[in-house]
This record gives sequence, structure tokens and C-alpha cells, in this order.
Amino acid sequence: MQIEQNDPQTLSLQQQVQLQFQLEQIFPVHRLDKATSGLVIFAKSSAAAAEFTRLFSEKQVEKRYIALANGKPKKKQGWIKGDMAKGRNGSWLLQRSMNNPAQTYFQSVAIDVKKYHANRLYLLTPKTGKTHQLRVAMKSNGVAILGDERYKGDNAERCYLHALWLCFNWLGEQVELHAFPTQGNWPELHQLDLTNELTA
Repeated sequence: MQIEQNDPQTLSLQQQVQLQFQLEQIFPVHRLDKATSGLVIFAKSSAAAAEFTRLFSEKQVEKRYIALANGKPKKKQGWIKGDMAKGRNGSWLLQRSMNNPAQTYFQSVAIDVKKYHANRLYLLTPKTGKTHQLRVAMKSNGVAILGDERYKGDNAERCYLHALWLCFNWLGEQVELHAFPTQGNWPELHQLDLTNELTA
């Protein structure tokens, strides 16, 4: 199911899903930061939830996110790795140590800054699932995500981080899901090939 940012005074996402699909109970099996829109998985049974938990813990679920950022990155593509430590007021910091590192591979392409209020589109592939991992990775690369207030991204009407694509094997069947964002001023994404790297 795809989500977009919601008014914090409304029902929780889990409650909305239960109402929409008339389900008595559902089980969240992974999460997105409140600032992030996109694909999220709920299980309809405890057995399915346990299987998804196994898939995520064994890194058998591939994920791709997109983000917009303004400014000059330290590098335009490559790995961002490092341990993460709690900072102030709920923020996280990327460290140089590599004891249990967050790992993110990214590529980026230039876009029209006058049209999109950002000069690069990023395709982010997390290999781990740490809290705020992608937001911290972008900040450490010198380009906080557009609209990400916590990590001091340029002002925008939303945080431009979106869970675009998920791929996993479910009971012997390869499942590939994608959902393009419906809110905000994003570049054209329908031609984006998620199986290949973006070219700078």
C-alpha cells in the first residue's frame, strides 16, 4: 500500500488501512519515517507477519527510494557507510567507525533547479534498515533532503523522500511493487529503470 504524509490529528495509517479494507487486525512488518511517503507493507495474519519479519531480518527485501536535494554533493554516486549514533533531539549522526554500519548505495542525476527547486534527483538503495538512515546519509553527503526540517534541508512543502520500489520472494513467487509519488513537485519518473543504475 502507498502512503503519503498525513495530518497527525487523523487516524493512524494502520487504522486507515483496517477501515479501508474492513480488516479486524493487521500487522505492521516494517516502517517508514513519518516524513517519508511511499510503499509500506502490512500483513493480514501473524504467520505472514513472521515470514515478512524473517525476510527483512535476512535482507531478502530489496528497497529503492527517491529523494530530491539542492546543493553540491560530496560525491554524485557511490556508497555511504558508517555507524549511527544518537544526536540531539531525536536526530542521528553518521560516524566514521564501522562496527555495525548503516550502508546505502546511491546514484544521482541533474534536474532543472528552476522547475523543481532542487538540482539533483537521487535513487537510494539501503542495504541496512537503520532509523533515519537515508536522511542521515544524504546529510553526510553534504545535501540534506529537500524539505527535511530535522536535518536542515532547504524549505519545501514536504520532505522529498519517497519509498518507490520493493522486491521480494513470497512463497516462491517473485514480487515487485512500485508506487510513484502523488504529492509534491517531482520530476517525471515513469521512465525510471529501477533495475539499472542512474547515469550522472
